[in-house]
This record gives sequence, C-alpha cells and structure tokens, in this order.
Amino acid sequence: LDEPTRGVDVGAREEIYGLLAELGNKGTAIVLASSDLPEVLRLAHRILVLRQGRVVAELDGTTATEEQIVTIATGATDSLVAAASRVAATETAATSLHS
Repeated sequence: LDEPTRGVDVGAREEIYGLLAELGNKGTAIVLASSDLPEVLRLAHRILVLRQGRVVAELDGTTATEEQIVTIATGATDSLVAAASRVAATETAATSLHS
C-alpha cells in the first residue's frame, strides 16, 4: 500500500488502521510505503529505511523511533560516523607525534 491514508480524514484513517490490523492478525503480509512516520511506527513490525532508492537500514518496528528513521534516511549517521572517524584519526596522529 502506497501512502494509504494520505488525504483521508481522521475517522477513515482509523478505519483503515483497523482493517490493516485485522488483516495482519490473520497472518496477511502487508507492504506499506508511507512518509507519515507516526503511521509507520504504529503499523509496522519491520521498517526498511530507504535513501536514494536503496535500503540503508532495517529497524524493529517495536523499538524504532522517528528520530532514528529521520537520522538514517537523511544520511546524518554517515556524517556522524565520518566525523567520529576523523576525530579518532586526529587523536591517533596527535598521540603518535607526542611519542
């Protein structure tokens, strides 16, 4: 389902959520694509995060947060890892100079 509740009023949205939950409880697999993060967190058991059309992370829907999803989707984690690597390399170089 692609953006199943976009443009839908609150009452219809709850009805859609109920139908999806009912199908899920019966064992039906549902693939949902949504930019509505509260909706994703409410409905998904497993979340695949995409960036530039590629899967960059898989999260457990029961523990994932909006912040995690946004951080991963925007590539901020890549920037943080790169920055941490630069800091570690600088500290290693500084330690080597002092030895």
